[in-house]
Amino acid sequence: MSPSPVRGPLLLGVRHHGPGSARAVRAALDAARPEAVLIEGPPEGDALLPLAADEGMRPPVALLAHAADDPGRAAFWPLAGFSPEWVAIRWAQEHDVPVRFIDLPAAHSLAAEGEGAEGTGSDAVRLDPLAVLAETAGYDDPERWWEDVVEHRGAGGAGEDVLGAFEALGEAMGALREAYGDGGHRRDLVREAYMRQRMRAARREFGDAYAVVCGAWHVPALRARTTVAADKALLGGLPKVKVETTWVPWTHRRLARAGGYGAGISSPGWYAHLFAAPDRPVERWLTKVAGLLREEDRQVSSAHVIEAVRLAETLAAMRGRPLPGLTETLEAVRAVMCDGSDIPLALIEDRLVVGDVLGEVPDGAPVVPLQRDLTRQQRTLRLKAEAQDRELELDLRKDTDTAKSLLLHRLRLLGIGWGTPAVSRAGTGTFRETWRLRWEPELSVRIAEAGIWGTTVLGAATAKAEADAAGAGELGEVTALAEQCLLAGLAQALPAVLRSLADRAALDTDVARLAKALPALARSLRYGDVRGTDATALGAVAAGLAERICVALPTACAAGLDADAAAEMRGHVDGVHTAIGLLADAAEGLRERWSAVLTTLAGRDAAPGLIRGRATRLLLDDGRLPAEETARLMGLALSPASSPADAAGWIEGFAGGSSGGGTLLVHDDRLLGLIDAWLVGVPERAFTDVLPLLRRTFGAYEPGVKRTLGELVRRGPGGSAAAVPGGSAPAGFAPELDPVRADAVTELVRMLLAPA
Repeated sequence: MSPSPVRGPLLLGVRHHGPGSARAVRAALDAARPEAVLIEGPPEGDALLPLAADEGMRPPVALLAHAADDPGRAAFWPLAGFSPEWVAIRWAQEHDVPVRFIDLPAAHSLAAEGEGAEGTGSDAVRLDPLAVLAETAGYDDPERWWEDVVEHRGAGGAGEDVLGAFEALGEAMGALREAYGDGGHRRDLVREAYMRQRMRAARREFGDAYAVVCGAWHVPALRARTTVAADKALLGGLPKVKVETTWVPWTHRRLARAGGYGAGISSPGWYAHLFAAPDRPVERWLTKVAGLLREEDRQVSSAHVIEAVRLAETLAAMRGRPLPGLTETLEAVRAVMCDGSDIPLALIEDRLVVGDVLGEVPDGAPVVPLQRDLTRQQRTLRLKAEAQDRELELDLRKDTDTAKSLLLHRLRLLGIGWGTPAVSRAGTGTFRETWRLRWEPELSVRIAEAGIWGTTVLGAATAKAEADAAGAGELGEVTALAEQCLLAGLAQALPAVLRSLADRAALDTDVARLAKALPALARSLRYGDVRGTDATALGAVAAGLAERICVALPTACAAGLDADAAAEMRGHVDGVHTAIGLLADAAEGLRERWSAVLTTLAGRDAAPGLIRGRATRLLLDDGRLPAEETARLMGLALSPASSPADAAGWIEGFAGGSSGGGTLLVHDDRLLGLIDAWLVGVPERAFTDVLPLLRRTFGAYEPGVKRTLGELVRRGPGGSAAAVPGGSAPAGFAPELDPVRADAVTELVRMLLAPA
């Protein structure tokens, strides 16, 4: 005997993304058989509802609505396979029943300044109805209360029982609305007025034989008797914008509260399992956990699963719960399968409790032309969008890998951060790139925003690069843009970028900004060889910039720089030195000109010791400064006439950083001896001041280098120490151990080594 049709509107109050609510909604619809189903959501999505039945649609997905003239103003309405709204949509389609959205149109909600659509998080929750009900029932955790009263209930009872559960929840929400009013959600009053209008329209068409699926919080307001005039008054004068809507893929991770979604849940992966498991959900879940741990090479057997099930059931019984919930299950996993460790448990929470499931939408979903071009390239290059992090190693000598690199760089220039450059674990080199890929649902909004620049990825990136070059405020922005253009293969945008670069370089007189801009240009010159992009046009601009730096740098380094400014200038000197090494083939005589600048800096007393020491070291590494001259400059810098702070800065510039200064001192005893002689002669009060600089310099050496230097100082000239001209021992060394100096530290060493 078929069930009788519903008498009166059926109001099904649910928890968004609650699998228990989803099962109850399906059972209630099967029992009541309404002639139409109304669902909380933007009416602009009605035209997209037929796509929910497409074979290519796989939740989690979301309705995306954005302002047509401002794609950045957007809102999402996510739906998972266990969402009650999704279940209601599919039930209506399977039973050939009309289904419609009845919430406030996105055209109004997106137009309201300072407000967003439901679920975006902009309308902050001031009252949590579930928390109030849980506290009233004596629970300290709303999630645990919801699991006990809803998620652990069966859905196969009589129709009256199913509808009775919705009635009980509606009455509870009615009591809360009486006590708290709108609960801090002033915008809900407007939304509910619009829902009531849509319900009146449904009544005229279907009588009372329709069902409404909405958040349980709204049920009392939708059930209340109000006048048409009162609702129209609430809706009068609402702002409005033109909107566009589509379906976009969503992820379980973005359903979680940690992802920033305002109506999110804490355990979407767990809820998906509860909804899909036909029976024995705890046993099936713990079997999944065991499989994951085995993939991570942990020893987990069937006995572990059996014991974990027993422990979870025991914990639930002790706590008076009808079935083990997520809390009991995870506690059992920690104790039985993880040996009490939280490290593997964190992996389980990330992979299974939350999860990285990424939905799919059919090809027929409306998209902006830019999205269509991107999808085509993704398929051609076999770059699948995935929710979890994935490393992609590219060899730019291969055409396919080069095409992937160009696509990812173009997307980054457009602000679509699907890929992030990473450090390669397979080695370095200009022919190798490593990317870390992760697809986030918000990228759909970024694509819609970038659609204003063009209909293809190449065209949009070119147009945006030209616009960015015209609007750049500093030289560094243009040089970085030029590098991006070459990385992205935007040959058509380069002329505009180079014109902007030449104009700003000609007007900029700040040598620090010039020095900061040069390295990016120098790096860009190599991309013509690696990617097949003609970068020779940059050569003249870069060479001219380098010439201006060579002229202005000595004066800038002698202008009374303080310690911070000297450290910054040292970084610029290093950057320019590396850049000129790349530019040497593009500009004749540039390397010799730069060496002359370094020679001037190394011998200029007015320059800070940090910069003089760095210039000396760069000349020595390039083979342009004899060892004897290096020792002479060091001797001058470390002479008693120099202040200890300036001398320590010289040492830091010469031997500090990652330039291999420790290895140099290991193999050149003369330089080590000069530093040692200066160090032992620093007055006690001055030594305290220079100690931080010295520790920063020598503390960065590798342990083996520091150990070798200590041995050399201890042995003096007897080991590998070379004699200085004239046959005398290097300064700082003695032919044998000095017992007086050694005994001075004996007591201190005894104190350090004494047992506590």
